[in-house]
Amino acid sequence: MTFSTTKKFVGVVAAAGLLVALAGCGSAPEATPSESADAGGGAIEGFLPCIVSGASPAGFEDKSFNQLGLEGLESAASELGVESLQVQSRAAADFAPNITSLLDQSCTLITTVGFDLANAAAEAAIANPEVQFVSIDDIVDTDFDGETDAPNIKPVIFDTAQAAFLAGYASASYSADKGKKVGTFGGQNFPTVAIFMDGFFQGVNHWNAEKGDTVEVLGWDGSDGLFTGAFANDQNAINTAQGLVDQGVDVILPVGGEIYLSAAAVIRDSGRDIALLGVDADVYETDPTVAELLLTSILKAVDVGVNEAVVAAGMGEFDPTPFIGTLENDGVGIAPFHDFESKVSPDLQGEIDALRAGIIDGSIPVTSYLSE
Repeated sequence: MTFSTTKKFVGVVAAAGLLVALAGCGSAPEATPSESADAGGGAIEGFLPCIVSGASPAGFEDKSFNQLGLEGLESAASELGVESLQVQSRAAADFAPNITSLLDQSCTLITTVGFDLANAAAEAAIANPEVQFVSIDDIVDTDFDGETDAPNIKPVIFDTAQAAFLAGYASASYSADKGKKVGTFGGQNFPTVAIFMDGFFQGVNHWNAEKGDTVEVLGWDGSDGLFTGAFANDQNAINTAQGLVDQGVDVILPVGGEIYLSAAAVIRDSGRDIALLGVDADVYETDPTVAELLLTSILKAVDVGVNEAVVAAGMGEFDPTPFIGTLENDGVGIAPFHDFESKVSPDLQGEIDALRAGIIDGSIPVTSYLSE
């Protein structure tokens, strides 16, 4: 996916999201205060950090990017010694009302979680220049030149293709002496979802080139793939995962919120030794119910990016320069193999370490909308 194509796609999605938000007739849910903060943080007077979740049935309990965003905000609030507010979005129609509700409660900084919230965040930021915004996965308001379209927006974005490349290589290694097929699918075809799938695809291709192998990727062809239409553990996600299993994949990468639960259920029902990949958090740690299925997880340090941005703002040092998570700054990465350590090649971890170093020094190129 080229950058120009991505920008064009972003505009369409952002406009559509705004129309949905304006069409919503329901009122926003009431914001929930966090537990009392620790005393003595030294934040500027009146600092009140708040957060709006992306659209998800599980909200801040999605074991993924919403949960990580909240953890980052709450850890920053605790460090600063201030209270915080949170409000969950069940659908896109909640975005604008949720932001408005936080503005009405005198929030001085609002973190929005997810690409699909970026447009609503940008409009609110421009209309309320005295309020600071931390926009996770925001690729609407930056040209990646170090400046944003509004001085009170800080994008927190991640080059997850780099980490997904490593997971793709590991998946190809795992599948090489089995069915030589791995699969992936996403919630919605956002650039911030497709970037996982594209990095995964490149990592498998790198394995094939290095080993003279023919491991096949199902669900993503380098420009398009399988998407369920939502970030939910629903029948569409189950059907999509089942389709991949029926085609004989050895590894499944589901990208987006709770859809990994659908893949896990299908894997268990199959009775086959199929590995699951987690995204965003180390799902082995955040959701032990699927731990034994996990080859690894593709890490996206949303909590770190949010924490750093909120602490800086709380100390009066808000900086709109985009935070871009990479392998080099540990903004992205992959989790340990955990229970699969004995199931993968004994040489694999060393190969992954070498690949990581090569990606960091530029000798192994990994392309994404952030690098093109």
